[in-house]
Amino acid sequence: MPLSEQEQRLLDEMERHLMSNDTDVVTAPSRALSYRNIVLGSILVLAGLGALVVGVSIGFNTGFLGIAIGVVGFLLMVAGVVFAVTPLRGAVASTPSSAGSRAPRASHPSFMDRMNDRWDRRRDGH
Repeated sequence: MPLSEQEQRLLDEMERHLMSNDTDVVTAPSRALSYRNIVLGSILVLAGLGALVVGVSIGFNTGFLGIAIGVVGFLLMVAGVVFAVTPLRGAVASTPSSAGSRAPRASHPSFMDRMNDRWDRRRDGH
């Protein structure tokens, strides 16, 4: 079913707006996560979980000491998650132009390139 004139005009306007803002999205620096930070963060989360379990299990007998250990364990878990998902400072994710071992971009088009090609073919009626 073909689009009405109003729908076609709205679609064209959205496409122009997207194309004008697309360069902003492409040039925005993406920050890389560190494998080391993920591993250390996971270890912190596991240590915090262990402390939380110990705090809960001894909390019934000792009262305040168990609560304090449980709170410290929870804080360790939160710190581990934050540490694991925080990107490196000053590190930018590698791009195909900066990665020397990758194949040239022309031989393997990206997902967005393929979607743009499909969109162009659809608009041309192919």
